[in-house]
Amino acid sequence: MSDISLVNVSKTYKNGYSAVKNFNLDIREGELIIFVGPSGCGKSTTLRMIAGLEDISSGELWIDNCLMNMVEPKDRDLSMVFQNYALYPHMTVYENLAFGLEIKKVPKNKIRSEIERGLKLVNMSGYEKKYPGQLSGGQQQRIAIARALLLKPSVLLLDEPFSALDAKIRAQMREELKKIQEELNITVVFVTHDQEEAMALSHRIVVMNKGFIEQIGTPTEIYDHPATRFVASFIGEMNFLTRQDGSSVAVRPEDVTITRGEVQGQISGDVRTIMVLGHFVEVNIEVENRQVIKTYVARNVADQLHMKDRVSLSFAKTYQYCA
Repeated sequence: MSDISLVNVSKTYKNGYSAVKNFNLDIREGELIIFVGPSGCGKSTTLRMIAGLEDISSGELWIDNCLMNMVEPKDRDLSMVFQNYALYPHMTVYENLAFGLEIKKVPKNKIRSEIERGLKLVNMSGYEKKYPGQLSGGQQQRIAIARALLLKPSVLLLDEPFSALDAKIRAQMREELKKIQEELNITVVFVTHDQEEAMALSHRIVVMNKGFIEQIGTPTEIYDHPATRFVASFIGEMNFLTRQDGSSVAVRPEDVTITRGEVQGQISGDVRTIMVLGHFVEVNIEVENRQVIKTYVARNVADQLHMKDRVSLSFAKTYQYCA
């Protein structure tokens, strides 16, 4: 396990494009931290700088109090898992897992026991003789994670590892990863563009935008106290009502209460759509200036509403953002 510190780290390419700007972060030993943000925000570039796959233009990377800027990737005691699994198609699962251990000159009898342990860890015991082409995407990703963990890295780096999987398998893989991380207490740095994934998995989230850090905090802190309008719009659903001076009032859909008819002192509007989403219902209300407010209500509340009904809205909690 390792502590990682990034101090004023920046990445600028030869064409002058700045992918990461003055990035400062301390990652604690045994922490599962997630970089989240839209495509092009710099999250994967930052991960690759930690791995040594991208040079740092300026700033310092420290791992366990050792400056790592000029250290080769193979000497950083890190393992990385990519989106595309990167398994050797001509090798069996056993051979894929054994490859890295053989390079490290681990004795053959120990390799077998280590592979058995690794497969058990990712619930893939009995698949040793299968080839990657005989496995589902989720199974291949489990093997890729097992291969990374067998090298006993101090840090596990994951770059969009579940993005190619369907929703149900992704949810299963998140649960497996969280269980493995807690069992091994390994430091994990995970990159995703999926804010739901970030909320579900992380101890802390780093929200990035255009190369900068917008906010760092626990999932609860990020969701309940978004520091900027960007964070408020990116993490979870948020309604924004624009004032005449250009500033915004923001409110989460679950913090909106609907009352039938017009109530003095409240915003009024008309029911535009009603969509049942399982145990709750999304009701969209069109208010003044054709602005639409999304609300989440219980099914018994939605049952009393119809399209084009006139309703009033009250807000349990709001956020204010400047123009």
